[in-house]
Formats: sequence, C-alpha cells, structure tokens
Amino acid sequence: MTSDIFLQFCAAGVTYGVIYGVVAIGFTIIYNTTGIINFAQGEFLMLGGMTAVSLHRHLPLPLAIAAAVALTMVAGALIEVLFIRWLHRPSVLRMIMITIGVSILVREVALHVWDEKSHALPHFTGDAVSAVALGGAKVSPQVFWVIGVCGAMVLLLGFFFRATPLGRQMRACALNRDAARLCGINARNMVTLSFVLSAGMGALAGCVVSPITFVQYDSGTALAIKGFTAAILGGLGSTAGGAAGGLVLGLLESFSVWWLPAAYKDAVAIALMLGVLFVRPSGILGSAEAARLREH
Repeated sequence: MTSDIFLQFCAAGVTYGVIYGVVAIGFTIIYNTTGIINFAQGEFLMLGGMTAVSLHRHLPLPLAIAAAVALTMVAGALIEVLFIRWLHRPSVLRMIMITIGVSILVREVALHVWDEKSHALPHFTGDAVSAVALGGAKVSPQVFWVIGVCGAMVLLLGFFFRATPLGRQMRACALNRDAARLCGINARNMVTLSFVLSAGMGALAGCVVSPITFVQYDSGTALAIKGFTAAILGGLGSTAGGAAGGLVLGLLESFSVWWLPAAYKDAVAIALMLGVLFVRPSGILGSAEAARLREH
C-alpha cells in the first residue's frame, strides 16, 4: 500500500467515522436520559437530508438546511410524545420493537412522500469533481464540511451538557431520574428534549453528508446499524466513546476493502459489534452498568 492510497483510505474512514459517531451520540443522548435504544435514529439523518433536498428547490441552501433541521427536530418530539411518553416502565424488548416499528413507519412515509430514487444537495464548496490535495490524496471539499460540522456538533454538545442549566438537568435525569424529579426537574420534558437534540444532530449530519453519499428513503437503516455498532464499541452511555467508536469503525470499514471484497464492507460493522459484545461488553469507555444491561 502506497502512502497516497493510505491517506485516501484515512480520509474516507474519518469522513464516514464522524457520521457514525454522530449517530452513536444520538443513541447515547436518548439512552442516557430514558434507557431506550432508539433504532429509529438513522431515520433522522434520512429525514434531514430528504427534507433539505425538497426545500432547496424553493429556498437558498442555508435556509433549506436550517428549516430541514427544525422540521426533523419537530418530528423527533412527535415520535417521543406519540410512541414513547405514554409507556410506563416498558421492558427492553418492548422498546426495541416499538422503535423498530417507528423506523419502518418513517421509512414507508418517506417512500410515499418522496420516491425510491437517490437525492443529493449540491456541494457546499466547489462541485462533484472538485478536489483538494492532502498529501498524496485527493479529497472533496465537502469532506472538510462533514468533519468540521460534525466535530463542532460534538464539541457544542459537550459544552451544552457541562455548562448550561438544561444540559445539567438532562445529566441529572441520566444519573437518577427519581432523584431529579424530587429536585423539581420535569423528567418528561427532558426525555422530549433528548429526542429533539438527537433528531437535530442527525438531520444536520444528513444534510452535510448528502452531497457525498446521496440520500434516499431507506438510507437510515444502514446508518442506524453503523451508529449502534459505534455506540457499542465506544461504550453505550459514553458520548466520547460514541465519537471514538465511530472513527474506529469508519477507518476499519475503509481499510477493509484492501483485503476484503467491497461487498463485505458492511459485514465489518456486524462482526465488530459481535466481537465487542463477547470480549468487552462495556466498550472502550462505557460503564459497567451499561454492560450489565446489554447482557440482559
């Protein structure tokens, strides 16, 4: 492997890795606040990208993206209110079935609202053939948008949880919901906010990656699997672990095409997830409590 090819694989791996990391963090936000593993998380990226493509026919690109993110956040809140809020201490299996059902419902609605074709937003800088020399590799300018926007989201999310009253209230609910209620925190609103935040992050990530990967009604399913794998790898419940797990998964997928047929690239995520669950259920930075929950 030459240095040029190595850098090209690294660029591709980091690009996809930050997307998987954002999806993993979306899983983590909802899991920490509610104990729910939201398998509809990937649909937020699909909704953001598809909505932005439709709105861009009538609005400038920045306004179309902002409106798509806002609408997807509303969709996230509606999913929580309609399908999650009314449940009282549901079993893990029941929650998995409900979120999978929501994912299928959103996918079918998207198929009827749009179509089965792939869509994409225009490149934010340059066009589809533009490239920036990075060492010996040629990288699309959109890659820098993906890395920059997703990296900024992760940093801002960390600041939100550490330095804002709402963020501290969400952390309190994650640590002990009953104690948070006794302190006057509205736990139900915090749960809704967790869905809104994860939907907004997913929608924005779907918009910035759309010019590279394209988006269609069923693209959220694969992203949900990859994001969940990244969350398991990094440690379900750990925001930093989810981001790290996404990068590791993205790089492994990118370099796997060097020794495996490209058709097996998606199998890397499944094999990695199974391996982590067998060898280290807590993940890289996960808690022992999360590991025990997964064992049950």
